[in-house]
Amino acid sequence: MKAITYSSYGPPDVLVLSDVDAPTPAADEVLIRVHAAEATKADCEMRSFHFSVKWFWLPLRLVMGVRRPRRQILGGYFCGEVVEVGHSVDQLAVGDLVYGSSQLQLGAYGEYLALPANYTLTPKPTNMSPTEAAAVPLGGLNALHFMRRANIRPGETMLINGAGGSIGLHAVQIAKSMGARVTAVDSAVKRDFVLGMGADRFIDYRTRDFTQEGKTYDIIFDMVPSSSYRACMRCLNQGGRYLAGNPRLSVMLRCLVTNWLGNKMATFAFAKETMEELQTLTTMIEAGKIKPIVDKVFPMAEATKAHRRVETEQRIGAVVLAIREQPPTLCLAKVSSTNR
Repeated sequence: MKAITYSSYGPPDVLVLSDVDAPTPAADEVLIRVHAAEATKADCEMRSFHFSVKWFWLPLRLVMGVRRPRRQILGGYFCGEVVEVGHSVDQLAVGDLVYGSSQLQLGAYGEYLALPANYTLTPKPTNMSPTEAAAVPLGGLNALHFMRRANIRPGETMLINGAGGSIGLHAVQIAKSMGARVTAVDSAVKRDFVLGMGADRFIDYRTRDFTQEGKTYDIIFDMVPSSSYRACMRCLNQGGRYLAGNPRLSVMLRCLVTNWLGNKMATFAFAKETMEELQTLTTMIEAGKIKPIVDKVFPMAEATKAHRRVETEQRIGAVVLAIREQPPTLCLAKVSSTNR
């Protein structure tokens, strides 16, 4: 099969389109022909091994490979078609169009992907194309997780810092569906798109600092690692909630102190990406509460361009790789060590 692989850490140019052995599903797995996969910021960070948040660098390096990547096919969020099921699988069937997460097994940058059937996989929304659906799981699952933890009450004010990314755009839509009045913060190029997702107000961080406006909020959802924790807490109303979506270690510790001593709540709990959450997102999408957020679609052969697009931070929505456009080359004779 065809797959986008990398054998060393580095810039986007380390990504190459390769021929590798296709995986064979075990008894409790399904084989998925991948139609589309999101090219995420996390993919770019794993490829380069340069992370905006530093505290997990060492443990992740030990897991992923000290000198070179152990798993040479990236891609954790995708949409595709079930083409084979293991004999003990009964919740999915051949022909099902599914979307979801491959977790740390990765592998969605390949034409075929074998995953345990109990992973976060569910039928894709009926009103989204495979390309649109592939852009949902990362942003949608994380946004839903944090919006639930925010305990939003109708009419409350919420600021989303980093609203133009995959997680931020889903958070805007979910928060609005829960009744919040949303102020979005990002670069000016994303203004119209973010407002189109439902935000009530937009702040261009390059020209205005929301922490200096003298305005306070009931909830702040912060996706920017370099934010000032102290300044954000000053922008919260009494009893307000601060949610750190991409926290530094110092922020994690300060969240604990805030919850212990203060009259405001701060959390950094990471999303579990559960099946129930993905099914909830499907229901919201089919009800029209969540719109597609695709910025641009690249063919497999242009994976380097896709990663560069993600890294510029000028994308407006999600960057997606079209995997199914490649001619099918399934061969089940061998199991590839890079995709297992």
